[in-house]
Amino acid sequence: MQTVSRLIDFFTPEHYQLSLTIERANRRFSGIVTMNGFTPENIHDIRVHAKDLTVTSVTLDGKSAEFHMEENDELVISHPDIKTGRHVVVIAYSGDITDGMHGMYPCYFDHNGTKKELIATQFESHHAREVFPCIDEPEAKATFDVSLTTEQNITVLGNMPVTHQRIEDGKLVTTFDTTPRMSTYLLAWVTGELHRKTAITKTGVEVNVWATVAQDANSLDHALEVAVKTIDFFNDYFGTPYPLPKSDHVALPDFGAGAMENWGLITYREITLLADPKTASISAKQYVAIVVAHELSHQWFGNLVTMKWWNDLWLNESFANFMEYVAIDALYPEWDMWLEFSRVEVISALRRDSLAGVQAIRTDVHHPDEIGTLFDPAIVYAKGARLLRMLHQYIGEDAFRSGLQTYFKTYQYGNTTGEDLWKTLGTASGKNIPEFMNAWISQPGFPVVTLAQTSEELTVSQKQFFIGPHSPSDAHWPVPLNASIPELPEILSEKTVTISTTPTSEIRLNIGNTAHFISSYDENLRVRLVESIKNDQLNPLDRLQLLNEQTLLARGGIIPSSSLIPLVAVYENETQESVWGILVLAVNDLKRFVETDVEAEKHLKKFVAHLSANLYQKIGWAQQPNEPETTTKLRAIIIGLSLYSEHPDAVQTALGLFRSTNIDDLNPELRPYILSAVVKYSEDPEEIESLITLYKATPNANLRKDIALGLAATKDSVRIKQLLAFITDGTVRQQDVIHWVVQLLQNRVSRAATWNWIRTNWDWIEKKFAGDKSYDYFARYSAGFLTTREQLQEYRDFFIPMQSEIALARTISIGLIELGGKVELIERDSGSVIDTLNQL
Repeated sequence: MQTVSRLIDFFTPEHYQLSLTIERANRRFSGIVTMNGFTPENIHDIRVHAKDLTVTSVTLDGKSAEFHMEENDELVISHPDIKTGRHVVVIAYSGDITDGMHGMYPCYFDHNGTKKELIATQFESHHAREVFPCIDEPEAKATFDVSLTTEQNITVLGNMPVTHQRIEDGKLVTTFDTTPRMSTYLLAWVTGELHRKTAITKTGVEVNVWATVAQDANSLDHALEVAVKTIDFFNDYFGTPYPLPKSDHVALPDFGAGAMENWGLITYREITLLADPKTASISAKQYVAIVVAHELSHQWFGNLVTMKWWNDLWLNESFANFMEYVAIDALYPEWDMWLEFSRVEVISALRRDSLAGVQAIRTDVHHPDEIGTLFDPAIVYAKGARLLRMLHQYIGEDAFRSGLQTYFKTYQYGNTTGEDLWKTLGTASGKNIPEFMNAWISQPGFPVVTLAQTSEELTVSQKQFFIGPHSPSDAHWPVPLNASIPELPEILSEKTVTISTTPTSEIRLNIGNTAHFISSYDENLRVRLVESIKNDQLNPLDRLQLLNEQTLLARGGIIPSSSLIPLVAVYENETQESVWGILVLAVNDLKRFVETDVEAEKHLKKFVAHLSANLYQKIGWAQQPNEPETTTKLRAIIIGLSLYSEHPDAVQTALGLFRSTNIDDLNPELRPYILSAVVKYSEDPEEIESLITLYKATPNANLRKDIALGLAATKDSVRIKQLLAFITDGTVRQQDVIHWVVQLLQNRVSRAATWNWIRTNWDWIEKKFAGDKSYDYFARYSAGFLTTREQLQEYRDFFIPMQSEIALARTISIGLIELGGKVELIERDSGSVIDTLNQL
């Protein structure tokens, strides 16, 4: 494995003074950076990071110095006076503004028929070096004084408030206040035509939500409300006040990630920050809320206290993912966010973490190209959050919160490892946290805990759970059983425990679904649990958890996939929206078995129609005054299932609503399903062309997303070719490319053409996305949606030669396992699934 040097070992910066001139029209920038810092003993040259920059001069302590570039983006500075102690390094340089959505780049938008641009930055994880020479490592914290020279008559935002602005030689010069001690990847600025909404927190922090002038001002209100409430909540919860005087939140038209926690200047995709009250769905508003809370959590976890190196990225992302639910559940209890957590984060974590070769939460990083692969949303975000929820349950709210408050007070403005956090939580709880958590953090995977009961004893055992090909594993974990009976141990540390008792009460494991394992019950225990569902004796979380675990057991070959059909049927009287989300997941798992069998697919659609019929009649299409938000969201699920099953009334109603209602006035919860129905069933090509025209014209990100979902449902081969062409001809924004690809891979009619497009256009993909966190998504999602043995071989032939690329290696290896396991599952279980469906 190639290993890069840590440049902080050559020079430790204390303060940067950065003066930068941005020539937007010429796509150029030039600057002078002054670095104050010190060198340790036995260092004879200073090395700093610089990438794709033209360095014109370097001085060391006022004297001209020699410099040259070496591999791994290292600018080497040589001078006879380099010795132990403090030095001042001044570097003059220039560079290009490019479209890669990292470093410094343009964001394009239309306003009243005029094409305009913002200039923005994205420095995480190691892209600050593309804009100014620096020690581009998280441990190299320093303070920053930034001055930007730009065109006039625009807004200029930075991490800190503006101290003064002046006009000089026809240019606007903006100087910002000095930042706190922080890492380079958190530095940021945005320039351009923006407008805002403003509010003040209880402690006097100015909160601003910004968007381009093309966006409706009303779309800023929801995020502003959430941001103010969340800062107040975290101030109290963490016991350390938000440390900056302002908190800016900026919606960017082009942005590669979902959002970025730059200290005091958080940047977002428009869809993750803006919520037009007229066109945004409830789900969209909840999504905005949790993203805002996530990024604000980072202002403490990641910004105030930062990991020393990227192998502890989970200290940033796992905690932010967990705390977003803590905050939003407290602020909006009507949303029942922990049920949503089980429906979204838990399922994502379990499905990904069951593949052999998946990374551990804490993973060693030797080279910058590996960093992007760490941002696996199912692992370092979802699994990490699930493990922290498990820890929170294990030590209790009071100890957890007390430990965090000590952690921030002790390590603020510094860098830590996971052991520092375990130490403070251990002191607060009086428990051995490293012993409990390190097994979960340091090794991938999770156990399936099997419970078997005889007339004389009860046996509980654990082994690592896998989906797909794998080698034997001896891994085991300290598993909090959270059992419904006191006879079972609190923590299962051994592989197997047997107790000589036979409780007569119902036995369940993982009550509350907080621990990272799944349960496999013997047949008698499972039958009793299913009866409890029939008798309405399990709460929504229990019902959700049981069905999810059964889908995983089927994927892992522990139970037959056909057994899911009668189990799903038991849920026909279900009324909880979150549980229906799992039912949709189970139906989607069954779809893969009938893709090549027309008769069996008809039976599956008939089964789904019966499953959703009662609620379709009960809640219908019309939203009622003051109805619960969960009912509004449930309606969308039921109508989506009804349209899948080709329910005649559902299809005709969808077409009728589209033809009689302005698209802005369609129920935003139902809009993607209505548009999909139009694309599937309309015989008028002008209706589809009108959607394409609107997609190209609207500035509303939520509406664009729904139109894209609708268009991707097409069954027309000519239309599929047109949609794929949109990806490369500029119709689809670069930030949205992977979403188009995923949607077209999901549609089995367009899957083969999309898979061929990926292979044919790989040079274009590499040019646009290499170096970006989403680069490996093309390999990942191809494995997720391809289904046949022929496609497995094509995947091998295409991607195996690329495994030498550090940024792709792990994803390709896991993709081979995921796709191979899926092909084996389909070949093994298709017959029994089809037979079961045909007997309905």
